[in-house]
Amino acid sequence: MADPTALDEVARFTSDLIRLDTTNRGGGDCRERPAAEYIAERLADAGIEPTLLERSPGRTNVVARVEGTDPGADALLVHGHLDVVPAEPADWTVHPFSGEIRDGVVWGRGAVDMKDMDAMVLAVVRGWARTGVRPRRDIVLAFTADEEDSAADGAAFLATEHAALFEGCTEAIGESGAFTFHAGPHLRVYPIGAAERGTAWLRLTARGTAGHGSKINNANAVTRLAATVTRIGEHEWPVRLTPTVRAALVELAALHGMDADPDAPDFHAEVLLDKLGPAAALVRPTLRNSTNPTALKAGYKANVIPGSASALIDGRVLPGGEEEFVTTLDRLTGPDTEWEFHHRADPLQAPIDTPLFAAMRRAVELFDPGARAVPYCMTGGTDAKHFSRLGITCYGFSPLRLPPGFDYAALFHGVDERVPVDGLRFGVRVLDHFLQEA
Repeated sequence: MADPTALDEVARFTSDLIRLDTTNRGGGDCRERPAAEYIAERLADAGIEPTLLERSPGRTNVVARVEGTDPGADALLVHGHLDVVPAEPADWTVHPFSGEIRDGVVWGRGAVDMKDMDAMVLAVVRGWARTGVRPRRDIVLAFTADEEDSAADGAAFLATEHAALFEGCTEAIGESGAFTFHAGPHLRVYPIGAAERGTAWLRLTARGTAGHGSKINNANAVTRLAATVTRIGEHEWPVRLTPTVRAALVELAALHGMDADPDAPDFHAEVLLDKLGPAAALVRPTLRNSTNPTALKAGYKANVIPGSASALIDGRVLPGGEEEFVTTLDRLTGPDTEWEFHHRADPLQAPIDTPLFAAMRRAVELFDPGARAVPYCMTGGTDAKHFSRLGITCYGFSPLRLPPGFDYAALFHGVDERVPVDGLRFGVRVLDHFLQEA
């Protein structure tokens, strides 16, 4: 049973962290140090020694280790990031950095992405210190900078320069998993992240002949780029069922009273999804690779044809889909447009037939009887991509109970981001139980 004080602290910690503006605008424009110091002070107050690490001034990470009772057991990494995406106050019902607690809900940027998880972990380990609880295995805590950009100042830096801090860690839990998904009347699902699509941000450059805008120009870089971007944006990637997605389809179908056999010759994933109602949203984005144009840049004057034009593409790649992705981009871009990776991170896949995954299922279902935990593949990426380079098997497990109408996916990077206090307390109970059992 979670320490009662931990259940009281978690909302305050979430609110306090939200009030510390750690907006990451990209390109190094962020300062996580105030949030890192807040975390470090409260860890130290509980007798847990924090280590603060920076690659760049103000871009602070916190790492600490809670010793377990079994020195021969592998360690478990628990990670969460401290930075948040920008928020425009004029668009919000409350100020995004107020951390206001109103009608049982904590409001503000980072409420679900992911200062809530940071607060839950902090509350749990402080509760252990107060009550003398020790987990079975070492728990390594990492509160990171820069997840919302390249992670160069955060998890990538830690994994490259401070790998010794993660000695003995074989598994990890982190962002985006074990949240309530209302899949139908009286059907609550908790998707646990067991895979991530890879990040493949691309820069396209089309070249042509510069000239006067009044002249005919059959080598117009803008025209060439526009044609390439259109081909990429309209390309329909084929369905590729990864092991995690296959498992999700089978389990979700069973919850809806249907049998699903992805190996059957007449099986069509899209047809099955049409029968799954709201639950289809958990799977549909991860059936295939994707490429979405996001930015265009060309020229400087209406009557001047530029010699080059560029674009950015947000690409996401399924586990095992890297070769197909590269081959397809070569074909879609053609001879007049070059492409390169602007930022790249590998896709991940973790097994679901493990004791750790089973423990995550049990913990969620214990505290929400009647609900069911299922595996799923995350559409985007997390810091897990960097910690996995250390040989750590990573899962998305940030438990959160949400009532009907709380659209978790829409709140990520969205306006009026918020989290119920009851949901935070649920997360503390689940994490407290799971981390002791894992």
